[in-house]
Amino acid sequence: MDFALSEEQIMIQDSFRRTLERVSDTDQIRAISNGKQALDADIWQELVQLGMAGLLIPEAHGGAGLGLLEAAVVAEELGRSMAPVPYVGTAVMAPLAIMLAGNEAQKQAWLPGLAGGELRLGVAVSAAASGTRRDATVTAQDQTLNGKAMFVIDCGDADAYVIADDIGQLFIIKSDADGLSQECFPTIDGTRSVAQLTLNNVHAEKLVDGDEDTLQRVIDAERIIMAAETLGAGDAMLVQSVEYALQRKQFDRLIGSFQAVKHMCAEMAAELQPCRGLIWYAAYAFDHLPGEVSLSTALAKSHTDEVGRMVARTATEVHGGMGYTDLQGLHFWFKRIGFNRAFLGGPEKLRAEAARLQGFVS
Repeated sequence: MDFALSEEQIMIQDSFRRTLERVSDTDQIRAISNGKQALDADIWQELVQLGMAGLLIPEAHGGAGLGLLEAAVVAEELGRSMAPVPYVGTAVMAPLAIMLAGNEAQKQAWLPGLAGGELRLGVAVSAAASGTRRDATVTAQDQTLNGKAMFVIDCGDADAYVIADDIGQLFIIKSDADGLSQECFPTIDGTRSVAQLTLNNVHAEKLVDGDEDTLQRVIDAERIIMAAETLGAGDAMLVQSVEYALQRKQFDRLIGSFQAVKHMCAEMAAELQPCRGLIWYAAYAFDHLPGEVSLSTALAKSHTDEVGRMVARTATEVHGGMGYTDLQGLHFWFKRIGFNRAFLGGPEKLRAEAARLQGFVS
């Protein structure tokens, strides 16, 4: 049996890689990360034309009708390029929530706009995935929401938000709704837009079939996508390390000829390779083996998060003092890996979930 990507999936990967190499560069990432430039709508629209926003959306609603494995392949390329676009929330989580929990009228109202790039939706489900704080819960009564949602991803220029309440129901609220206040705040990854929402008797549109099982599938999908992004970011740091080692000289020798540096690069490559199989399997399970997806997702993200941290540290060491400079820009990938590690549950929490799913703990 062939466990590699199909010819179509390789074409998708190559198309997005070439486009991202052309439209995204380190200077632009630096400007956005430092707050000197807003998230670039032109980059997003070009990627929308390539089909990024509608990858998962059925053809009947203007999308490509592909699976989560294709979405994960694209996410890996986004992690490799660090392109600052609202992919996780707008192109993956929000469409999935509407596809899984919405009725036909809701799908018709929201999915074509998402597929065409006319709409952007943020997503607020981190409390269900990472645990709640006492002052950060959302309660619903008669489609009226109250409370506070933390770590809402893709808040920048969002037209609406998909939000989960404290019992796993899913709702859509418009960004200009009465009683809603939004506060975007910086994280270590300046290319991501993250917000806190405060809701005071905010009218919401309930996704009629949403429940805890639906919410868990949305969370599993986001964890897979973030693991794929981390894999792409780690691979980019490895490539940069090898290129630097073949250029930088010490004692009139390329540092790439030093055995210690060779071992560091080889270790990064060896640790990254198994992550790809774990992520691909989790994405495949999401579409074809629903009984295995939560366990395979927990294993894929927890392991990739740990490997990502090792790669980020080792790549910085290969670069020596230059690895800490803004000029080199290595820290942008370092920060993306750090953000993804913490978001929706770190390795320790995910390993605990995996143990519970296997019956090792109650």
